[in-house]
Amino acid sequence: MAELVAVIASTHHPFYYRASTSTGEDRPPFADEWVRKVEAFRETLTRARPDVLVMVGSDHFHQLWLDNMPQFLVGKAPFYDANFYNEEREFGLPRMVFSGQEELSAYILREGLDAGFDLAFSNELRIDHSITCPIITLRPQNDLPIVPVYTNIFAPPLPQPKRFVQLGRTIRELVESWPSGQRVAVIGTGHLSLELGGPRQFGPHGPDPEFDRRAVEWISTGDLEGCLSEVTLDSLWEPGNATHGFMDFMLMMGVAGEGKKADYVDTYDLFHTMEAYFTWYPNGGDGS
Repeated sequence: MAELVAVIASTHHPFYYRASTSTGEDRPPFADEWVRKVEAFRETLTRARPDVLVMVGSDHFHQLWLDNMPQFLVGKAPFYDANFYNEEREFGLPRMVFSGQEELSAYILREGLDAGFDLAFSNELRIDHSITCPIITLRPQNDLPIVPVYTNIFAPPLPQPKRFVQLGRTIRELVESWPSGQRVAVIGTGHLSLELGGPRQFGPHGPDPEFDRRAVEWISTGDLEGCLSEVTLDSLWEPGNATHGFMDFMLMMGVAGEGKKADYVDTYDLFHTMEAYFTWYPNGGDGS
């Protein structure tokens, strides 16, 4: 059977690539510390020596729109193009191509359906920065095949938070039951408090520092029970109008397991968001 060697959750700030590659007067003052933190975080994946990456993210109305919005979608293509034109223009993100792991995609789809999730799929999925940004930060050589999993965090009606947790638990079960000798890392990206287009978008920190503090505590301690007791679809509007992306962090808590403390935790308070980085090694040690 396959081995789950690392569970990783992070934010996916689209400006990291431009900030980290800028030089001279164009380099922002916070870039060096940000790069230092990301490179330390990257080592947590490198040490796990994965063969394949299951990548959980959310399409930002690039390929998926209101004419067809699946709640949970699995890519099953041999390769994936990225990024979209507006991401190249606004964030300076490069065009990328990813190899797909079609066997694992097919297994997750078949077994996921049988486990009670009516998963959608796409053979022509183009992916955006929710998946490409963690590749840039965690695996910049882009040398591993991926299985993209998209969740709906933007277009109501949304799945309940508990459904994200249930999917996370199911993904772990399916990875660990996949009849393969490969080493698998599951990587998911979401948001803490976040505001898009609202009055709190560009402040000195994330729109709700208290929510961010509690969110980091829930994630780092594996407190799924406490998180589920307080987080609802309605409550997630209060820390910022895009904070529903936190449910992808809850999905990753489901993969890691109830009460499982993160083996690596780091944060970085930028001018309008709290960046956060978490790694769990399911089998103890450093995943190796």
